[in-house]
Amino acid sequence: MVFFLDYVSKELAIHFLPDYPVKVVGSFLQFNLQFNSGAAFSFATSKTVWLSALAVGAVALIFYYGNKVTNKLWALALGIALGGILGNLSDRLFRPPGFLRGQVVDWIELPHWPTFNVADSSIVVSAIIVVILSVRNIKPIGPDAPPPQF
Repeated sequence: MVFFLDYVSKELAIHFLPDYPVKVVGSFLQFNLQFNSGAAFSFATSKTVWLSALAVGAVALIFYYGNKVTNKLWALALGIALGGILGNLSDRLFRPPGFLRGQVVDWIELPHWPTFNVADSSIVVSAIIVVILSVRNIKPIGPDAPPPQF
């Protein structure tokens, strides 16, 4: 679902956003179409192939360990991360300038923060869930993994 929402939102941004920021909530929230060859904060802009390889590795790890997870909240966190990673990886694979070097479509802008997309948001939300589960010492795998408590 995350991958689908990310893909659709990026296509809508590409087709409908103008070449200038669109204010949604004053200067606080704007839609501003940008194409990013690096990671957040313009980190590693010349390392797109390496970022792609890192994403492929993360996807492989999630697929490998995902089948072993017994806790539903850990499974949710991994699923959200997987959707986000695949969303940005698909941009790097299939968008210009070419395979493994494609630019990620970003379109959500907040003040003093890099422009981002649905995939980026899902990766951050997943990381927050993982930190909370880890701090609470909730195990992802094993018979002692407690059921989720909402």
